Amino acid sequence: MEVTEVPDVRGAVEEPAHAARVRRRGRTTLLIATAAVLGLVAGTCVGYLIQADREPTRLPSLSQPNVGQAKGAGPEPLSAAQDRKVKTDDDLRKLLLERPKGARDGAFVTDEQGEWMSLAVYAAQYDKPDHAFRDLVGEEFRRAAVTSWQVGQARTVEIRLVQYRQEEDTTTSGRAESQRLWVERKSGTRGLPVPGTGDGMAYVHAEPEQDAGSLPVYSAEAYASRGDLVVEIWVYDTKPIPEETIMNLAERQMRRL
Repeated sequence: MEVTEVPDVRGAVEEPAHAARVRRRGRTTLLIATAAVLGLVAGTCVGYLIQADREPTRLPSLSQPNVGQAKGAGPEPLSAAQDRKVKTDDDLRKLLLERPKGARDGAFVTDEQGEWMSLAVYAAQYDKPDHAFRDLVGEEFRRAAVTSWQVGQARTVEIRLVQYRQEEDTTTSGRAESQRLWVERKSGTRGLPVPGTGDGMAYVHAEPEQDAGSLPVYSAEAYASRGDLVVEIWVYDTKPIPEETIMNLAERQMRRL
């Protein structure tokens, strides 16, 4: 029976593409590594002999001169009026602007000190409450307080203080900024920085909103942040609102924080 010789195909197998980039360590590499180890040992022995012939270096003393302790009980703790954290952890309604004398109830019926707004009530003020509710939970909404009033025939004012927990996100400036970006899209809007607030902006809308059969409604609004609080202010009237009106409210409210 004739035996057919099977050709040796091991050398014909094509190596993977990455094989050319990964080379095995051959005999030459081993010799170089061995020489390096021997050189390291020899250098260590020479260094040890040189150090053994030297005089020992005197170490500095471990004792240190006594430092006198300052007399007195130390600095006094900040009072509640000076410590912002004490103020903002207290009743937020105390930080809201007081209603002017003779003012009537506005959109939210509140007493002289303001009222609380739950997460659900606050989210309901947006065009898409369900989306707003989820966003506020993610933004670590803590609580909100509101006051509102009406003066004259048609002018109404509404002020909100919105507080966040700041456990993950330690800044509220982004939340105030998102409000400002939305407002600035409206045509006929003039924006003015609120002095002393850093990022505070007040806006006056020159063009009113008007539904069929109703009077035109002019508006102005302001947004600012400080610490864990965001301030939101709205003014509505059937006639144009002066810039000084919204600016005065924003400055006075920020000073209370």
